[in-house]
Amino acid sequence: MSNRIETTRPLLLVLAVALGLTGCAGQKPVPEPPVELPGQFSVSGEVQMENRWWRAFEDPRLDQLMDRALTDNLDLRASFQRLRQARAAADSQASGLFPSVDGNAGAERQETDSSGSDTFSAGLSASYEVDLWGRIQSQVQAEEYRVQATRAEYQAAAVSLTGEIANAWFQLVEQQGQQALARRQLETNENLLSLIEARFAAGQGGSADVLRQRQLVASSRDRLNSIGAEIRILENQLSVLLGRSPGQAGLPVSDTLPELPALPDTGVPGELVRRRPDVEQGWRQVQAADEDLAAAISNRFPRLTLDASLRDSAEDVSNLFDNWLATLAANLTVPLVDGGQRRAEVRRSRAVLEQRVQSYGQTVLTALQEVEDALAREQQQKRTLASLAQQIRLAEASYRQLRTQYLNGAVSYIEVLNALQDQQDLRREQLSTRQQLLGYRVSLYRALAGGLEVPGTESERPTPTTENDEA
Repeated sequence: MSNRIETTRPLLLVLAVALGLTGCAGQKPVPEPPVELPGQFSVSGEVQMENRWWRAFEDPRLDQLMDRALTDNLDLRASFQRLRQARAAADSQASGLFPSVDGNAGAERQETDSSGSDTFSAGLSASYEVDLWGRIQSQVQAEEYRVQATRAEYQAAAVSLTGEIANAWFQLVEQQGQQALARRQLETNENLLSLIEARFAAGQGGSADVLRQRQLVASSRDRLNSIGAEIRILENQLSVLLGRSPGQAGLPVSDTLPELPALPDTGVPGELVRRRPDVEQGWRQVQAADEDLAAAISNRFPRLTLDASLRDSAEDVSNLFDNWLATLAANLTVPLVDGGQRRAEVRRSRAVLEQRVQSYGQTVLTALQEVEDALAREQQQKRTLASLAQQIRLAEASYRQLRTQYLNGAVSYIEVLNALQDQQDLRREQLSTRQQLLGYRVSLYRALAGGLEVPGTESERPTPTTENDEA
């Protein structure tokens, strides 16, 4: 008995020292991003913005497109499958926290010159690594953070998709409005051409006036053709975003842009950092890198593995479970010489963590910039739109006055033509500017948007199945 105690003392001593050192491999706290947040944004409204921000435009056609895109867009579906991959990887890593148990069975027949004998065997074996330093737990936690980062990436992709849908829809509506405007302008130009031709026939005008007006009519018709081609391109773009082949989406038709909603409450930058999914993705990647560093540090310390097995063999299957042979073993593996591999891995993991921290800080800065840029562009666009409205009023008054003077023979037709072209150009520019203003508001909503609840997110963890079910 004393000999057995003496032989087990070295192993017990090593285990005691190992348990006493638990915690030495603990990671440092995750550092804060190297970014100083401002106290507030330059401009803010009072309307609270909901996650489905596009509803602020009160456009049921846009609502319908968004619902279809969030369900059927193929890029978003692919992003969801990446989320499922991340969840499966985390579940696989978590299996290391539990023992692995294997069963085995066998049969053997030995033949001699005069007779033969059968031997049957069965057994169970189990293996378990004691997580002395938290290495396995750190690896599991790192994968959980990657799942959260991938979920945030999925939500960011959904926000980006809704922005693309809104911009493409407003551009399509604008082009359809431009088409209706071009038709009205063509009708105006054709009516004026008839008037000029009548004056020329009566000897009250020159042939140059007729030619100039015919050129304007031809230009108006060419503009209609160009607008039609642009409409088809935008319809193809929207169809693909909806997960349909070009021309197969059955898009709604509208030529009236919605009014600009009231400016939303931008909140404070600190709230934005906590709300935006791409910022959350960056932070989760920082946390995952920190856990990877902890695992790399822990990997430099000894590992304790417990192995157990039960085996039996018999010449008759009915006697197979009568005499079990059980074994239990503990193995302590201590890294001695590895050429500096583990130390290098620690340095690499620490550098990855620092990289993630800096990237996270850049993501925060970019988020703040996007909000401020959208606010600045919207304010400038509102001033431009107000100026255009005033210019249109003046251009219309000038055209009416010059047209009357031309009919009375007081001015040349070239002045009337210039005034007409200025008025029509301003009308087209006004419509384009309104669409750009809506686009800047979409950019603001995207910059302020939080995590968007997307169909399928809650089902990322599939129902557990057995190996036979998978087969």
